[in-house]
Amino acid sequence: MSMKESEGKHCGCRGEASNARSAALVSRRRLLSGALAGGAASVVASAELAMSSVARAQTVKSPEEALQALVEGNRRFVDRKLTFYQEDLAILQQNTTEKQEPFASVLSCADSRVPVELIFDQSIGHVFVNRVAGNIVTTEIMASIEYGAAVLGTRVIMVLAHGNCGAVKATIDGKAVPGQISSLYRYIRPAVHAAGDNLRAATEANAKIQAQLLKESSPVLAGLVKEGRLSVLAAFFDVENGKVTLLS
Repeated sequence: MSMKESEGKHCGCRGEASNARSAALVSRRRLLSGALAGGAASVVASAELAMSSVARAQTVKSPEEALQALVEGNRRFVDRKLTFYQEDLAILQQNTTEKQEPFASVLSCADSRVPVELIFDQSIGHVFVNRVAGNIVTTEIMASIEYGAAVLGTRVIMVLAHGNCGAVKATIDGKAVPGQISSLYRYIRPAVHAAGDNLRAATEANAKIQAQLLKESSPVLAGLVKEGRLSVLAAFFDVENGKVTLLS
């Protein structure tokens, strides 16, 4: 093979390699372009989801709608179809930095098995939560819940009891306990007197008594209830199956 023929063949190889590189470059560019477009669409979708979530908290207008949002959220929790984690928390935080507009207020026990936002599938800015052992109504709790209703505009107040509540059980047992724990008993004893030593019955009775206290002992809340702008109710969270049951 002559030098000239060899050079010609080498030139052909270089041309083919160049064409291959060009094709690969175009392919990569198309792939990158598609990925960027897909990423942008994902960001937009996340933003829309987060904004709609914020809007949901701000546009609940009636006690019935607020309760329905909690009921539907608990159904998703029980069915393991949670949606709150899909929301863009950065956007939610940005939109709730200056103000909060929760649609519901929940008074729950401090028990670690009762993560309120999680069991109702709610995210930042949706639920105004007060937690204390035995979900009892004290002066301070009353003031906080009044603030949620009168200032923040919550439409439903739920007193949420739960299964195997230690505070109710300790009140039933009536044994000596360390520190200030026994200070809880006086709030829960009326429920024990009404329901006896059955833990589930006493726990449910306590939630209903505390809800009634909120409605009757606070002129602020009573006025909102009378105007139809607020509802106050009791409920029970089953720690075994995750279901929240409304108590009559």
